[in-house]
Amino acid sequence: MLKDITIGQFFPGKSVIHRMDARVKLLLTAAFIVMLFVADSIQALCVGVAFTLIVYPISGIPLKMMWKSVKPILPIIIITAFLNLFFIRTGDVYFHWKIVKITEDGVKTASFMAIRIVCLIVGSSILTYTTSPIDLTDAIERLLSPLKKVKVPVHELAMMMTIALRFIPTLIEETDKIMSAQKARGADIETGGLIKKAKALVPILIPLFVASFRHAEELALAMECRCYHGGDGRTRMKQLKMSVLDLFGALFLCLFFTGVIIVNIIV
Repeated sequence: MLKDITIGQFFPGKSVIHRMDARVKLLLTAAFIVMLFVADSIQALCVGVAFTLIVYPISGIPLKMMWKSVKPILPIIIITAFLNLFFIRTGDVYFHWKIVKITEDGVKTASFMAIRIVCLIVGSSILTYTTSPIDLTDAIERLLSPLKKVKVPVHELAMMMTIALRFIPTLIEETDKIMSAQKARGADIETGGLIKKAKALVPILIPLFVASFRHAEELALAMECRCYHGGDGRTRMKQLKMSVLDLFGALFLCLFFTGVIIVNIIV
């Protein structure tokens, strides 16, 4: 299960989305998220789904990678759908047995929320899969650069955000190694009740915290040995440059965003 978590991973490629400017991809991802929340009906949300289905094949990301990003969130999606399905009791009744009551509005809301969450995960995953951590750091720093005028440490914030994102796969791998080591020593992690499973996590969490601090210390030492001193006077080997491709990407999203607004007005 841990190996299925792909948050923070970068999938190299030469697709159209890979070649887009990281700043534009960040802004378009934010706009895409806003578009999904602006949609207030199934019909309007279908416009966002259509955008996702078009963009995903263009990104060149294998289907199994995207499935891995959605799989860990499936319990949350199912629980959210069931809560909406059984607790919304307005509309035509489809099924009624004792306290269980499934209505038209419950089915619509459950489907709506499940589709929205899946689209959010897929859209956000496309950003991290197609953008390297270095480009992501530079993009965040460039977009937040106006805050430097009010003494906000923009470079440090961007660096911390990217390091946190980059360390997720490392910590997941470390957790998997610790769990395998504990199982080899006879630790019972998967059986028993909730309290027993919680107690079984202690031999995993303590080595994980120790490993996290060790990785942080090694990273700090490596940055210090390379004379890292923040963003002042720092040069970049790869400069971020916008192209016609980025303009077409922005116009493409604006087209679908307009479609969502029009559907909201009509419906």
